[in-house]
Formats: sequence, structure tokens, C-alpha cells
Amino acid sequence: MLKSVAAKAAMESLLARIERAQAYLRANQNYLLAQARIWAGRLLFWVSGIAVGLAAVGFAILTEDVSRLFIDFARQYPLAPFALTPLAGMALLWVTRTWFRGAEGSGIPQVIAEMKRPANGPWRPLVSLRIAFGKVAVGVAAIGAGFSFGREGPTVQIGACLMAAAGRYLPATLRIQRHHLLVAGGAAGIAAAFNTPLAGIVFAIEELSRSIESRMSGLVITAIVLAGVVAQYFLGNHTYFGNVTMFGESAELAQTIAACAVVTGLAGGLFSRLLVISATSWRGPLARFRQNHPYYFAAFCGSLIAGLGWASGGLTWCSGYDETRALLDGGEQLPWYFGPAKFLATLIAYLSGLPGGIFAPSLAIGAGIGQDLVPLLFGQAFPTTVIVLCMVGFLAAATQAPITSFIIVMEMVNGYPLVIGLMATALIASAVSRLVSRPLYATLAENMVKQQMPTVEPPR
Repeated sequence: MLKSVAAKAAMESLLARIERAQAYLRANQNYLLAQARIWAGRLLFWVSGIAVGLAAVGFAILTEDVSRLFIDFARQYPLAPFALTPLAGMALLWVTRTWFRGAEGSGIPQVIAEMKRPANGPWRPLVSLRIAFGKVAVGVAAIGAGFSFGREGPTVQIGACLMAAAGRYLPATLRIQRHHLLVAGGAAGIAAAFNTPLAGIVFAIEELSRSIESRMSGLVITAIVLAGVVAQYFLGNHTYFGNVTMFGESAELAQTIAACAVVTGLAGGLFSRLLVISATSWRGPLARFRQNHPYYFAAFCGSLIAGLGWASGGLTWCSGYDETRALLDGGEQLPWYFGPAKFLATLIAYLSGLPGGIFAPSLAIGAGIGQDLVPLLFGQAFPTTVIVLCMVGFLAAATQAPITSFIIVMEMVNGYPLVIGLMATALIASAVSRLVSRPLYATLAENMVKQQMPTVEPPR
């Protein structure tokens, strides 16, 4: 009897709790649904950050594989690039212009320009899933054909494309603007491409957006961290160029920093100026040839790249990662002309109009300049110290983003003992570059925005 009474009481208590829970759900239905949508949106945002990391990993693996295939193929058949590279340049430019408009070039100016997209009026998208696919497919093929490109800048655009696509399904209650998604995706792309999460955060602030609201900084950093974690999981918890031996913390190091900063500042400023001119104000017969016959011009660029690679023994083909790594390891000396030849090869590759970045080639150019300066700075600093300083100097001068540049190089070579020297070199080189050239990415982005605006015919 007592057991049945206790069971009845327990059942009544359970039913009462269920009724109270149902009443709570009915009374707070709208609030709970809103919270569910918010958490679903956050989950989608986090998944998008992971997707950026996976895309960066896949892009990295593909570019490394095709680079090795091309180098091995060119070694077996030394004259083959004279046919393969020009034909590939012509075909890939046609593919880009036919199906993947907006995927041309580095990718960073496109993201900056997209953030300036007007609310109304005609606008050809520079960020979309179609462009992201084309950036990977054509970018990998271009590197696999020997063009002197990197994958890091394109990964910025790919990350922005993925985040912008996810933004269509985010609830309005999260109040995440498209501008924030582009910044988060682009910065996550840099973090995953270089395996440098801190550089991704700084890149978001210094290059993509100089005024990120504090309310959004947590979401941006979350996307960057997730992309970085994915990259480290698949590519390993190691620096981009390994642990580099660097010495030379002495009184003479200041002279080395000054010399490296001035030389790379002038070289990087010239490089940036030439790229800006080629996109905005290039005049002359060759410019008209590029405008009137873009596919033949791309083939012409491919022929020049094939010739430079053949004359240099293959040193100027592809991204330049292997050559830079060899110089940093200290076990191999490259010819003195490696830096200048890589400079020309990267400039010509950019002129072709194909998708591809300049980060990795810029680091290779800086390493080549550093190798040439080592004999002139003998006794003042360790050779690899000079090479690393010139790498950060040229990258900072070319991009005019000194903080991002020195953090990227510092994380890539585990150069924390040389952090003050890297910072000083980046700041001085960037300042010297400003005397020679306008900011590269900002200027190219402004030109892209102008090209999007409708032309108004003057009154007759």
C-alpha cells in the first residue's frame, strides 16, 4: 500500500515538472528559438573557419606536388618548358577570363576592393565560391606550369570567399556584417597558409581592416585560430622554414640591419612600383599588345619564364620555397643572380594576368638579396641572420605592411631571438619603399573599384 502511494506521488511530481517545463517553453518560446538560431550561426561560423583551414591545407599540398612534378619533368626534358609554359599561360588565362572572372592576380586586392563594394549599382563579384574554386584550380595549374607564384595571397581570397558564402545563412541576430566575414576569412587564410596564427590576426588589422570593432574581434580571432589549428593538425606543428640558426646580436648588427633595410627597401619599392604601373598606368607598344592580344601576351610571358628558368638551371620556376629553404639551411650556395632572376620571373608572371600570389616569391627574392649581401657584411652578422633580415625587409617593402611582414617571418623561422632586428628592418624597409612606390594592395584595390564603376560619357 505504501509503495503504491509513493509511486503515485512520484508520478504526480513528474507530471507536474513536465507541465512546468511545457509552460516555461510556451512562455519563452521566442527567446529559446532566438538563442538556438544564434548558437547555430556560431557553429556555422566555426565550421567555416575550419573549412578555410582545410582549403589552405589542400591548396598547399597540391602546389607542393605540382611544383615537384614540374621540376622533375623539366630536369628530364630541359626544353619542354618552352612549349608547356607558354601554352599553359595562354590556356589558363582563357579559362580564368571565361569562367573565373575576379580570380586574377594575388587575391588580397580583390578582398580589399570587395569591402568597398557599394550598396547599390553594378558590381562584378570579386568574392564567391566559383572564384574560390577557380583560384585553387588555375593557381595550382599555373604553379605546375612553372610560373613564379605563391599560394599565400590567393588563400586570403579563398578564405574570404568561403566566409562570405557562409554569411548568407548566418542569423541576423548575430549582427555579423559582410565586411567582418571578409576580414575573418582573409586573415584565417593567411594564418593557415603560413601556419602563423599571430600573423593572421595582425594581417586582419593592418592590411584588411584598420578599424575592426572590439565586439567583432573575438569572432575574427576564433576563425583564425580554428584555421590555424586545422593547418597544424594536417601539416604538422612546425615552422614554415624550420628552425633557422641565427646569431649576430652585437654592436655591429645595427649596421647590418640598416644595410639590409635600405637595400631591400629600394628593391621592394621598385618591385611594388612596377606591379602598380603594370596594373594602372602602363603605356607603350608592349602594353598595347597585352591589351589587344591578352592570350598571346600570356604565352609571351610563359616563354620568358621558361627562358629564365632554363638559363638559371630551374631556380626561378614555381614559388621559390625550396631555394629559400636551401639558403636558410646554410648547406647550399646559389648563384649571385638568383635574387634578380627571381625578381624578373615574378614580375613577368604577374604581368600575365593569371591567379597567383607574391608572398613566397618575395621571400625568395629577399633571401637571394641577402645571400649577395653576406660577403659585404662579413664579420658583422651570421649569414642566415642577413638572409632572414633581407627576407623580412623585401616582403615589408613590397607589401608596405611591416608589422605583418616581420611577424610572418618571425613565426616562419622561429626568429624570436631576433625580434627587434626583424621589426626594425621591416619598419625601415617599408619607409624606404614609400619613397619609391604607393602601397601595392591598396592601390590595386582602388583600381579595381574604379574599373567596376560605370563610365560616364562627357556631354556633347
